[in-house]
Amino acid sequence: MALYPPTGFFFKVKIGDFEDVAFQEVTGLSMTLETLPIKEGGQNRFVYQLPVRTSSEKLILKRGLEVSSQLANWCKEALENFSFSPKDLEISLLDFAAQDKILITWQVVRAYPTKWSVSGFNAANNELAIESIELQYQHFSKIFPS
Repeated sequence: MALYPPTGFFFKVKIGDFEDVAFQEVTGLSMTLETLPIKEGGQNRFVYQLPVRTSSEKLILKRGLEVSSQLANWCKEALENFSFSPKDLEISLLDFAAQDKILITWQVVRAYPTKWSVSGFNAANNELAIESIELQYQHFSKIFPS
């Protein structure tokens, strides 16, 4: 039996056929409906807001730095060589009690890297080096398992 609301710390990410995709943080799964304001002639009390299209934020994935990986090579190809090969992602929120049970999956379509960064280095702190990868994508959909 799942706990509700579900916890946000137990999840998995799948990027195409990559095998090295364990992350500590995923942010940016959001969609906004853009509207177009229309003023009606003679009507000054309000403005109509008509739906136009949706837009999304960039997806940000964070994990401990891996010196060499399929994901790092994919980012390098896009950012250094300007060679893009979009990938589909699956981000699944898992049930904490039954750890192999998927509660919700977000299917992200045609993602590609737009930024790669690494956290700062500080000899006074005992912290891991964290790499961040920003992805742009076409759209996502939410899938509930049956």
